[in-house]
Amino acid sequence: MITNSDQTTSKGRATHVRYKVVSLAVLLAMVTYLDRACISTLAPNIMRDLHLSTVQMSWIFSAFALAYACFEIPTAWWADRRGTRHVMTRIVVWWSAFTMATAAAFSFTSMLMTRFLFGIGEAGAWPSVARTFSRWIPRSERGTVQGIFFSGAHLAGGLTPLLVVWLTQSLHLQWRTIFLLFGLTGLVWATVWYLWFRNDPSEHSQVNSEELKLIVADRMPDSGRHEGWAYWKRLFGHRNTLPLCLMYFPNSFAFFFCITWLPTYLKEKHGLETLQLGLFAGLPLILSVVGDLFGGVTTDLVTRRFGLRAGRCAVGAAAYTLAGGAMILAGFAHHPLLAATLIALAVAASMFVLGSAWSTCLDIGGNHAGVVSAAMNTSGALSSVISPLLVNWLRLYYGEWNIPLYVMGGLFLMGAACWGFIDPRKRIFE
Repeated sequence: MITNSDQTTSKGRATHVRYKVVSLAVLLAMVTYLDRACISTLAPNIMRDLHLSTVQMSWIFSAFALAYACFEIPTAWWADRRGTRHVMTRIVVWWSAFTMATAAAFSFTSMLMTRFLFGIGEAGAWPSVARTFSRWIPRSERGTVQGIFFSGAHLAGGLTPLLVVWLTQSLHLQWRTIFLLFGLTGLVWATVWYLWFRNDPSEHSQVNSEELKLIVADRMPDSGRHEGWAYWKRLFGHRNTLPLCLMYFPNSFAFFFCITWLPTYLKEKHGLETLQLGLFAGLPLILSVVGDLFGGVTTDLVTRRFGLRAGRCAVGAAAYTLAGGAMILAGFAHHPLLAATLIALAVAASMFVLGSAWSTCLDIGGNHAGVVSAAMNTSGALSSVISPLLVNWLRLYYGEWNIPLYVMGGLFLMGAACWGFIDPRKRIFE
């Protein structure tokens, strides 16, 4: 709790403890992608040592995504009820333990089960962060903070392959050792989080009265209980929930295309090799960092100037329209570098939406922001399962790589239309 001495000594000047919370959240995002992305780079070594086929490795990848989708909402609901100090600690300790347990896998079955349990553990992490931001971040800063959070995740995702290559080639570490090291980073984070963080700024001794007033000024009061059939009926039956989930579907669909099939597309369709292939395969992730940051800042600026609906919905719809147009044009582009650049711009524009999307979850969710954002993110998790399979089927059925690009462009335009049905001023739980 805040003591009298804390309030007196800092009278007139607000502390900035909330930014330390944001820093910890960004570190979490980076650790999340570190543990999630390293298996893709290490896959050839794992397949060689465990005698796995590409089909078996694909099932191992999907096991994580399936578990993540199934347990996203239940874990977020728990975080809304219990608070994110304990729940986030459990999440990170669990997934770190199974990151390290991956090093002990000795067969296809053991690796499949380990990654499924890893997905269960990581499920709910980002909705729990959203819940944390709903308690700690003023409404006027939420878009910017969400943009910073996602930029940390995408930056780590882009750097993880380079780090893994350095560890394997320069330090000659085995893939089992790398999983052990990466798992330990999560345990360090969980320890710091549990010892320092508090569920609400009013409970933290370092937050003075001025910062507390700033945080809670626009925060809506708690809105009801977290259980019973009426609760779930309200969540899934509200006018905002379905368009919110449909809006988020194309975002993860295109992102997983980039981290699964994009290198193959660039090589088979446009004949890119070596250096050019590596550069343009990573370009969407690099530009996504820029999209994350500017998207978050933009939604806050427009909200302050023109109101909540313009700041969230108009910004989101405009960015998705740009993404859809760029992705469709990429299918018509004959020059390899132009096509690759248009795809990267489309993905970056879709990441521009993240600040608006996740801030909307905070706006309409209130103290239920965790489960609302989990519902939206579950749609993204399902699209990440579908994306590699559908893209490959479309390519084989039509014999043409451009068809998946047209489909993704259409999905982005559908997402832009969905923003027209979302009203961030209408809270789900009044």
